[in-house]
Amino acid sequence: MFEDNIEERYELAIDRIREINADCEIEEIGHKKYFENVSGFIIMMDELLENVKNNAFDKYSLEQLADYNKKLYSDIIGNAYEDSFANPRVSVKLFGEEEGRLLSFLYVEIRGMIVYAYEKRIADMTALMELFIEVYCICADESGYDYGELKDAVYWYVSDYSDDHIEYRVRELLDPSLNFATDIIMNSNLNDLRYLYAFGEYVTENELETAEYLNSLSQEEIDKMAFTFTEGYRMGFVLGNKPLEKKRTVNIRYCLGFERLVKAEIKEFEKLGLKPTIYRSAVNSINKRMHIRIGYYGAIPNIQMEFDHRFDNALYMDNDFVERKLGALKLAYEKNKELASVHGGPAVMEVFGEAPFEPQDYDECYHLDNRQQKLSVKYSNESGDIVNSYINGEERSFTIIAYPTPAIGKNYKEIFSETVKINTLDYEKYKIIQQHIIDALDQAEYVEVKGRGSNITDMRVSIMKVNDFNKETVFENCLADVNIPLGEVFTSPVLKGTEGVLNVSSVYLNNIKFENLKVRFEDGFVTDYSCDNFRDEEKNKALFKENVLFNHDKLPIGEFAIGTNTTAYVCANKYDIVYKLPILIVEKMGPHFAIGDTCYSRAEDVVVYNPDGKEIISRDNEISALRKTEPDKAYFNCHTDITIPYDEIGRITVVDYQGNRVDIIKDGRFVLPGTTELNEPFS
Repeated sequence: MFEDNIEERYELAIDRIREINADCEIEEIGHKKYFENVSGFIIMMDELLENVKNNAFDKYSLEQLADYNKKLYSDIIGNAYEDSFANPRVSVKLFGEEEGRLLSFLYVEIRGMIVYAYEKRIADMTALMELFIEVYCICADESGYDYGELKDAVYWYVSDYSDDHIEYRVRELLDPSLNFATDIIMNSNLNDLRYLYAFGEYVTENELETAEYLNSLSQEEIDKMAFTFTEGYRMGFVLGNKPLEKKRTVNIRYCLGFERLVKAEIKEFEKLGLKPTIYRSAVNSINKRMHIRIGYYGAIPNIQMEFDHRFDNALYMDNDFVERKLGALKLAYEKNKELASVHGGPAVMEVFGEAPFEPQDYDECYHLDNRQQKLSVKYSNESGDIVNSYINGEERSFTIIAYPTPAIGKNYKEIFSETVKINTLDYEKYKIIQQHIIDALDQAEYVEVKGRGSNITDMRVSIMKVNDFNKETVFENCLADVNIPLGEVFTSPVLKGTEGVLNVSSVYLNNIKFENLKVRFEDGFVTDYSCDNFRDEEKNKALFKENVLFNHDKLPIGEFAIGTNTTAYVCANKYDIVYKLPILIVEKMGPHFAIGDTCYSRAEDVVVYNPDGKEIISRDNEISALRKTEPDKAYFNCHTDITIPYDEIGRITVVDYQGNRVDIIKDGRFVLPGTTELNEPFS
């Protein structure tokens, strides 16, 4: 993409776009308005690029930067989206289903130029401008045109530039010299909140108030929070018997406003010999994963827009494209294999506070057909294998933590303080209590989980058999390492004989709120599912398949766990924020089942131990065990936890091989001897 003549191409393209904007040759009013509006946006991007090149924003006040930032996103924020060409419903109404979807897709891709301008990625801007001109010329042809010409233009753009987009994405993950975000974090005056606008993300009061609050904390408080995070990352390597000394980079993912904390974390990681890679969440459909943001990002201008365009790749996804994309991914990792071999894995800071998103699924949006769903699964599986072959799963780790933002409401500072406490609960205390639970569970042939009240959960979970109780255990004693906060014991259940129905009244999964979710299992696999989000049952099923099964026809249970963090549960109910919490915290607030891969995915052969010295033997299930004979069937590259809150639990009961029954939880409270201290927060 980065040819020597890129600046000449850029100038030719922007001059042509200025002509289109000044004198659109298309008389049909809908198309005329579209090309005038989108060309106007591109001209604004040219002006933005010049401002960035000339450091013009250095002279702007905070208020001026806020106004400029809002202008960049003005036609998709709030009600403005209802009249925007980015809205598929608007475009389809004007241009018909096929062309309307395509033109809406094109405008959303072009909106990615905001990012390219801030990062001075002129080649990416040029490629999009040339595509826009090509589409305009097709529509302006007086002899007429058909949809196939427009589709071909987009298809070959995506195909031709996919190699460049994918290679750059891989480098962003692995190469610390691509330091756009790191440079802002480490070299800006973080007390001057103008720095937030240097990223090129949408910025609201939420991000400004987050940064302002973190600036009010003492350096000691910031350093303690940073140490909790980086120590969790380090312990992930220690407890997983993985070689941290071989690693040189760590991928930090976070949300804007937390830069002061991230800066302290970078310094702590440096003590471990790790340099940061910090990449932005993807802005092009080639690298996006539906509406899920992976990387760093600011405020989301319009989450319904993100959802509307989650399957824009339906426009061009076919077998040839998937094969090309896989080839490009492999080539990118091969070019960067030395960097990949020393990459340690992600360190993720999640945020919570926004009201859960309840999507509207419109027919005007792109959706994957059955063939494309299978291709999507194929890419997910094979790309996972490629990544693992270069970043060995047996040698990488991760950590993840979450903090609230001011969007949580008037008690933000109190909730933030409580969250810090929850993230640093007494390790030794929980280690002992959770060991009592594990000792009981290690006797189990199976575990029964039953709901109460309107919750119809009725699950039987088969447990791997312990042969030597002095040396072996089935459940991991999960404390504050990779998965912060502490507070769960978990296992990979035996699939055969694991069956029943899992029900939860309301749950937030992969940025989607599900109402009255019911999932049925037979021999450990999902066989049916429903929710009450839409009146149309088919849309309900599609929502679950897309966002939990990730378009697989079925998935196994990869994890069964019992959360023990009653402190978090009580705090969440005290402030009425249960529905706003991320699954990272929610999973510690009751029993949960994960659908997809096991917690030991791609690292099953690494021997791991609990704090008591016993080896955790349940690192496999019947599916992951196929990795040695049928590797293409062993992994699904997804793992989604579904938690039942304590108040919806009637009973969790261990049933041993002699039929003896021992309750761990009854009527939402811990009853197993040695665990009743967990009930204290309830009172």
